[in-house]
Amino acid sequence: MIDPLPGTWEVDAPPAEGTRMAVRILLVEDDDKLSALIRDFLQTTGEFEVTIEPRGDRAPDRILGENPDLVILDIMLPGLDGLGVCKQVRDRYEGPILMLTALGDEVDEIVGLEVGADDYVAKPASPRKLLARVRTLLRRTAPAAPAAGAGAAARDDRRLEIGDLVVDAINRDVTLGGAPVELTTAEFDLLWLLARHAGETLSRDRIYEELRGIEWDGLDRSIDLRVARLRKKIGDDAQHPRRIKSVRGVGYLLAVAP
Repeated sequence: MIDPLPGTWEVDAPPAEGTRMAVRILLVEDDDKLSALIRDFLQTTGEFEVTIEPRGDRAPDRILGENPDLVILDIMLPGLDGLGVCKQVRDRYEGPILMLTALGDEVDEIVGLEVGADDYVAKPASPRKLLARVRTLLRRTAPAAPAAGAGAAARDDRRLEIGDLVVDAINRDVTLGGAPVELTTAEFDLLWLLARHAGETLSRDRIYEELRGIEWDGLDRSIDLRVARLRKKIGDDAQHPRRIKSVRGVGYLLAVAP
C-alpha cells in the first residue's frame, strides 16, 4: 500500500475558496484505510473532490456515468481487476487514468499502458509523488486554447502538419491522410511532443521528463511501448519505421518528410 508515514500526509494550506472549481477524481481502491488516506490527502489541497469506488465490477458504470476529470485505478480489485476496468472504459472515457501497480511489477505497468492507462505509480509511493503525477496528468490533458487576441497565428501554433499527418492540440485530434486516428491521452501527448520537435532527436530522458514530470531511471520501458503503439496507429512499419525513427542510444525522431 502507499506508505502512510507520520507527517507524510500533510500538505500546504489550500488555496483560497472560490478561486476555481474542484477537479473531480474517482478513486477505485478496495483498501478502505488507503483509499481514505488518499482521498483526505488530495482534498486537503483544496484542488480536488474525491469519491471512492471499492469494487472493480462497479467501476466501469461509475466512470462512464459520472465522467470524472481523472481516475485513479488500483489493479487488484474485487469483481474485476483494474486492467479489465481500463479496457472496458478506455474507448468511451476521455479523461486520464492513473494506475496503481505493485512495486516493481513491470508486467502490470506494461499491460496497464497497453490497455490505455495514461500513467502509473508503483506502490508503495509517497503521497507527494502521487499528487505530482495527478497534477502532471491534468496539466497535460487540460484543453489548449489560443491566447486572447492572438487569432489565427496562435491557433496555427497548436495545429501542426507533418506531411499528411495533422496534429491538433486544441481539439486533441489527429488525422492521417484526412482520416481520423484514435489515440489515448498518453499516445497523443507523445505524438504532440514529437511533432513540436519534428526533425529533432529527442532523448528518452527528455521525453520521460516532459511526459511524466520525473527523471528516467534508465530501466522503464513505458516510452518505448508507447512509441510502438503509436507507430502501429499511424501506419508506421515497426521494423523499418519512416515516421517515428529510433536513434540508437539516444531516443526518437519524428521525420519531417517520411
